[in-house]
Amino acid sequence: MTDVQANTDQAAEQSVTTALTNPKDYNTVHPLNSSWVLWFDNPNRRTNVVTWKDHLKHIVTIKTVEDFWGVYNKVPSPLDLPHGSNYHLFREGIEPMWEDKANKNGGKWACVFPRSIGEKVNEHWLHTLLACIGETFEVSPEVCGVVFSNRKSCFKINLWTRTASNKKACEDIGRHLKSVLGINASLEYVLHDTAPKSESKAMYTV
Repeated sequence: MTDVQANTDQAAEQSVTTALTNPKDYNTVHPLNSSWVLWFDNPNRRTNVVTWKDHLKHIVTIKTVEDFWGVYNKVPSPLDLPHGSNYHLFREGIEPMWEDKANKNGGKWACVFPRSIGEKVNEHWLHTLLACIGETFEVSPEVCGVVFSNRKSCFKINLWTRTASNKKACEDIGRHLKSVLGINASLEYVLHDTAPKSESKAMYTV
């Protein structure tokens, strides 16, 4: 290697700045394997199946690690959302509704937390988001998205998957989700359908 080439390579290395080294003026980003979209729906108006989509708001598309942290640090935390409202983080191209072609044959792992856990729910939500965008599930393409719901009686985190009939993939995802959340309680997987809750039955349990 010549001195000129060595000096050129060294200058190039020195010119690279990341959000870690310079949070305000960086020139290098870290792309995610997939782009994700953050959605929000506002509970202030009564909705039904037909009008619900009208209140679903596309917040932002997240394509890089830097995008994610910029968004996460600016939007309200899950604990601070109004009762009845929801965050949805889904792969770009998949809408957070049962009817979407990516979701219609799938279901969800349903995690319910008592309100007494307080700020711990923010940690659960963050860890679930990082598992999704970091593609840490062994069968990550099966993960369509995740929903956080703030309710008067509880908090819910529901992880949506693509193929409910794929028992092994669903159970692998469920077990990894339990690890991500650091919980021992059983989780139930239920199909996306319009049946009343009282009639819903768990398809899988981990």
